[in-house]
Amino acid sequence: MIKVAFHTLGCKVNQVETEQLKEAFLQLGYEIVDFGDLADVYVINTCTVTHVSDRKSRAMIRRAVKHNPDAIVVAIGCGVQVNAVQLATIEGLNLLVGNKYKDQLPDLVADYLAKGKIDLQVMVDPIQSSDKPVTRLYTQHHERTRAFVKIQDGCQSFCSYCIVPFARGPVRSKSPENVIAEIINLVQIGYKEIVLTGIHTGFYGVDLEEWNLDRLLKSIFAEVEGDYRIRLSSIEPKELNEELLETIASEPRICRHLHIPLQSGSDRILASMGRRYDRNYYRELILTAAKKIPGAAFTADVIVGYPTEQDIDFQDTYDLINELPIYDLHVFKYSIRKGTRAATLVPQVGETDKHRRSERLIQLGLQKKDQFMAQWVGQAMSVLVERKLDVTQYLALSDNYIDILFESQQDLRGQIVNTILTEVGEDKVRGKLCINCSEN
Repeated sequence: MIKVAFHTLGCKVNQVETEQLKEAFLQLGYEIVDFGDLADVYVINTCTVTHVSDRKSRAMIRRAVKHNPDAIVVAIGCGVQVNAVQLATIEGLNLLVGNKYKDQLPDLVADYLAKGKIDLQVMVDPIQSSDKPVTRLYTQHHERTRAFVKIQDGCQSFCSYCIVPFARGPVRSKSPENVIAEIINLVQIGYKEIVLTGIHTGFYGVDLEEWNLDRLLKSIFAEVEGDYRIRLSSIEPKELNEELLETIASEPRICRHLHIPLQSGSDRILASMGRRYDRNYYRELILTAAKKIPGAAFTADVIVGYPTEQDIDFQDTYDLINELPIYDLHVFKYSIRKGTRAATLVPQVGETDKHRRSERLIQLGLQKKDQFMAQWVGQAMSVLVERKLDVTQYLALSDNYIDILFESQQDLRGQIVNTILTEVGEDKVRGKLCINCSEN
C-alpha cells in the first residue's frame, strides 16, 4: 500500500482542502500516515500570506526531501500559485501544483508514480471563474472533531496589502445543492459541528443567481435534519448585513461567534488599504451585533506596521479595540507581498515599531479575553468535546468559542455536552459536567 503524508500551512480553507485530498487518496487505496513518518509521497499544502508563511513552506518541503530522498515530494496551493519559479529551485521537489489543479492531485500523483521518478513537473495556470469548488463526500469520520465545508473560493477585493486574490482567483461559489449534500453526509457520519468556510465567505452566491449566505443558511436548516450546529468563518464587515444578523440571532443552531476582520482602526490607513469602511462603521456593526446576539464572541484580525502607519494611527486602532466587546485578536505584522499596491508605499514601518505595536495589541487582546471568559463563570454552557488530554481530562469548545477543560470518566470526544464553568485559567476556563442543566 502506498503511503502518503500531508503537512498543511495557513488558513482554514487550506485545512479543509487537505482533508478533501486525504479522502480522495483513501478512496484510491492509499494509506495516510503522519508527516514525520516514512512515506512514499509527501504533500505540502503551502501558504504565502506573509513572508513567514513562505519560509515555513520552503522549510517543510526541504524537510520532506531530507526525510526520504526516494519519496515523491509535492508542493501544492497558494505558495505554488504565486511563487512557482522560486520553489522550483528546491532540489528534490518533484511536483508543483497550483490552486487551479489542486483538486486533481490524486490523478497527478498516480501519473507521476506510473512514469517513475522523472524531472520536476510544474502545473500552474491562471484560475478562471469556471473553476468551481469540488464536492467531496466522506466515507469516514476524519481525525478532526469539527468538520469544515468550503462553500466558496477566491476573492476580488484586492486590498492593497493582500496577495490572496492573486493566489486564489475570482469568487466562485459551490452550488447550494452540493453544500447541503456535503453537510448531510457529515451529519450522517457523526459530526456535531460544521464550519462553513471560504476565502471570502460573506461573498457566497455573488456568482449564483439569487443566492447569498443568508439564503444558504436558511436552506441548510430547512433541509438538513439532525443534531448539529453551524459555525461561520470570517465575515467581512460590509457583508454582515441586517438580514444575516437577524438569521444568526434567531437560529440557535448557529454558533454565537463572529470573526470580523478590522485590520486597522485608523480611517487614513483603512482608506489606503482599500477596506471600504471606516472606524465608526466597524464600531456600530460590533455594537449592533452584540445587542442582537447576547453572549456572542467577536474576534478580529489586525495588521500593525502597515506602510505609512504612524503612532497616532496605531493609537486609533488600540482605542477602538479597547472600547469594543472584542473577545480575541489575531495580530499580524505587515509583510511586504510583491505585486500588491502596499509594497510600493513609503515609508515602510521598521521592525522595531512593528514589534512594539504588536506586543501592545497582543496584551490588550489577552486582557479582553480574560474579561469575556470571566463573565461566564457559574453559568451552564453547551460544549463540543474536542480532545482528550489525559486519562480523564478533556478540552471542549463552546459555541461562543471558549476553550473549556473538564473531567470525565467517559470518552465524550465528538459529542455536545452541558458544562458549568467554574473558574478562569490561562486562556481557558475550567468546568464540570452538568447532566440536568440547560444553557443560559
